[in-house]
Amino acid sequence: MLLFGLCRRVRNPGPGLTRWWKQWGARKGMSSVVTKVSAQSGATSAPNAATDRIVGKWMIVCSGTVVGAVVLGGVTRLTESGLSMVDWHLIKEMKPPSTQAEWEAEFQKYQQFPEFKILNHDMTLNEFKFIWHMEYSHRMWGRAVGLAYILPAIYFWRKGWFSRSLKLRVMGLCGFVCFQGLLGWYMVKSGLEEKKDSHDIPRVSQYRLAAHLGSALVLYCASLWTGLSLLLPPKQMPNTGQMLLLRRFARGTGGLVFITALSGAFVAGLDAGLVYNSFPKMGERWVPDDLLAFSPALRNFFENPTTVQFDHRILGIASVTAVTVLYALSRRMPMPRRTKIAISSLLAMVYMQAALGISTLLLYVPTPLAVTHQSGSLVLLSLALWLIHELRRVPK
Repeated sequence: MLLFGLCRRVRNPGPGLTRWWKQWGARKGMSSVVTKVSAQSGATSAPNAATDRIVGKWMIVCSGTVVGAVVLGGVTRLTESGLSMVDWHLIKEMKPPSTQAEWEAEFQKYQQFPEFKILNHDMTLNEFKFIWHMEYSHRMWGRAVGLAYILPAIYFWRKGWFSRSLKLRVMGLCGFVCFQGLLGWYMVKSGLEEKKDSHDIPRVSQYRLAAHLGSALVLYCASLWTGLSLLLPPKQMPNTGQMLLLRRFARGTGGLVFITALSGAFVAGLDAGLVYNSFPKMGERWVPDDLLAFSPALRNFFENPTTVQFDHRILGIASVTAVTVLYALSRRMPMPRRTKIAISSLLAMVYMQAALGISTLLLYVPTPLAVTHQSGSLVLLSLALWLIHELRRVPK
């Protein structure tokens, strides 16, 4: 038993035995043996600055894949392609139809659902192939996003590159990716169901669309914040009353930008961009007559296209105003160059985004311009998040 215990002790040397062995090995010229034993005793490495940079870059790449998914989802929505695939299989649907018979069978399945019966009853097979490929691309991209999160996470976990807090965060992000995929199918199902009124235009529920977009934005923000935290060293800011005010105002502005982007999901879900295509007035009035046409009044904010567009306009104007005030406040304070760049970039982007939104509205929502406007909301949200990260309080 004594010999067995000694053998185990040599195979897994503790700190004391390793220190004694190094001292003895230095005297006997056996430092290389010590190095070999130490390397064999630890299969993983602890997190350090180098591993943090690698993990941080991975998080930035992951957030970029989420951006791609959101943009591609917007294109799918604008081309009315989202209901072309009427079932969902994690593995089976990864292989697209390849023969004429397979395409005809897929088309026949689509013909059994409301979108074909009400809107696309004269659609040809070639036209169906286009919208099918659009939705297929979006779904395959979603699977790629999942792999981009999960596979490197397993590798880095095995390497021991995650701290305890980072392990919890990565587990949450990977779980959220899976949830996002399920939520996407739950959204699509709402557009495949028969409506009470057989003449209603088939579309996905705007509530589920907003939930799907909102969860994607949360996933994106959490991934980007994690990447920035690992890659950008914190800057010490003076904790004055002005800085505290600026920090709080920046957080509020970031929240406003997030809500404005999320309200765009209701605009898209109700095709609210196709009503009142004028600016700054809505038709001939500042406040349209049908703003509160639904009863109870609360329904208007989520189901009335006029109210939804009106809300999106107000939120957009509020975002422009908030960023402008934020920039004006920052001009009176000394701060690092990187922080000044973040504020200036945010100011330029919010005005560009407003111009894109107004142009999209006036031109009756052309697909390229609408996609650019949606992408601009992600850029604006990214810059707001970067600024909040720059202004965060550094723990002493």
